[in-house]
Amino acid sequence: MINRFKVLSGTANPVLAHLVARELGSQLGKCVIERYTDGEVSVQIRESVRSKEVFLVQPPSPPADDHLNELLALADACRRAGAARIAAVVPFFGYGRSDKRHGRREPIMARMVADLLEAVGVDHVVTVDPHTAQIEGFFHVPVDSLTAVPTLCGARRGRLPARIVIVAPDAGRVAMANHYAQCLDAPVVVLHKRRIDGTQTEVTHMAGEVSGRPCLIVDDMISTGGTVTESIRALLEAGVQPELILAATHGQLVANAREKLSTDSVDVHEEKWPELRTVSIAPLLASALERLAADGPRGELHSKSLRQTAAHAKEKI
Repeated sequence: MINRFKVLSGTANPVLAHLVARELGSQLGKCVIERYTDGEVSVQIRESVRSKEVFLVQPPSPPADDHLNELLALADACRRAGAARIAAVVPFFGYGRSDKRHGRREPIMARMVADLLEAVGVDHVVTVDPHTAQIEGFFHVPVDSLTAVPTLCGARRGRLPARIVIVAPDAGRVAMANHYAQCLDAPVVVLHKRRIDGTQTEVTHMAGEVSGRPCLIVDDMISTGGTVTESIRALLEAGVQPELILAATHGQLVANAREKLSTDSVDVHEEKWPELRTVSIAPLLASALERLAADGPRGELHSKSLRQTAAHAKEKI
């Protein structure tokens, strides 16, 4: 099977791409990505992909525009080079927050990105914990939407304080919080917020009891940390035990973001955040790609991981 596919990467997260290739018993494919003096991207694939399945590991992480253009260029190059099938492995789906118009004159960027990926020849998309589930509906090609929740729960197992409460920082993360709660056998509290602008939010009320208990705040993505900071403030005012842990799938950690926990779906320099522990999702992605290359079912990845995590949680209790 190794000779049937190639794993290629842009500059967004070559470390993750290398780990995925290694998990698959392969090596990262050779390609060169350069930029002209005016900022235009230049891509050259240095080995044959003809009649092969190509996995492009390239999340449109910051700077999102540059990394998205690299992904589009890589896909177009592979299509023109005769690749049999092209799968875009975008663990972090950039522009996912722009999934509706809010009644205003604005674009739906998530749909635009989906159209662009299909236009350059992408036949399959693999992503992890997208911001909204409806993003899958923007594509005509198959989409495998994986979750890093069991991976993150496994990484924290044995290091969580007793009587932990899972906190959803807004209504959109309730499903994710319930998944954590099922894995860790813990109750869920939901914070309700309103958005002031693109970077600021305000918690308006809280559903659930947190007084005197430690909290695990869960989210799909951390960018500036505004939502997290406001959530922490609201929880402290509600009398939580001052032992707060944050678990996030995608840690962009831009601007003044602080004290975050992330997976490596986005390239993060861990030495800059002594409180940060990075958890690799390479095994999760590799398992999905292995099944994809063998035309096997991917649904088992979710149920199997959940059963294993829940079983370990029960053993701990």
